[in-house]
Amino acid sequence: MNKDTTIPREPASQKNREAFFSPKDFLRVLRRRAWAVFLGAFVLAASAVGFSLLQTPLYEASITILVGQKSGEDGPRNLSGDVEGLQQLTQTVAEAVATRPIAEAAAGKLGLPEDYSQSLLGNLKVEQRPGTMFVEVRYRDPDPRRAQRVANAVGEVFSERVSEVSPGASAITATVWEEAVVPETPVSPDPLLNGLVALALGLLLGVGLAFLLEYLDDSWESPEEVERVSGVPTFGVIPGFRMEAGGKKGGR
Repeated sequence: MNKDTTIPREPASQKNREAFFSPKDFLRVLRRRAWAVFLGAFVLAASAVGFSLLQTPLYEASITILVGQKSGEDGPRNLSGDVEGLQQLTQTVAEAVATRPIAEAAAGKLGLPEDYSQSLLGNLKVEQRPGTMFVEVRYRDPDPRRAQRVANAVGEVFSERVSEVSPGASAITATVWEEAVVPETPVSPDPLLNGLVALALGLLLGVGLAFLLEYLDDSWESPEEVERVSGVPTFGVIPGFRMEAGGKKGGR
């Protein structure tokens, strides 16, 4: 009685897992699925560039505020001993710029609606330059001239408010060191940068898609691959045929 000598076929998933261990097979998968890699990169990059072009351009105007302290009644202060204290004070001053009272006063100074102050705060960014007494205030707006006007108004209002709350011989001062100018080019969006970032992500996505398709593919591409998976030599290959004109069969 003959025993069944049928060689069990390994699952396709195991075949693909073994292929991943070989750098040569890794490159082979990328060559076979190159269309998936390029498709993923193209779709994501094109979508990012298209979305960027549809967005409203934003212009940014900035001012620079210098924080200082007046001299006391006894004459000039020892500046070298007060630098560290003024730098720490500048951090507090920077936090006070982007607040509701300043936004409302700036909007009123420009004759803008009262509810505009909320939008003003959302587009206002303030930061201290590290190691200095300078505070940089930036404002973004779709209108470049309005961006300049709002930034300058914030600086003027803030300087006045600091003078009001800090009177005396040793009062804290906040002086607009550099006023805003009308920005010429938008800072957002940046289609080129967004496209490059999306292209890199798209390539990674395409590579992942290529290996996913390879993992799901249960076909064998060559006799050598059959031998590697089954562990036995291949004794013959059945050729494929196609119908030619006239009803004749041609080898393939």
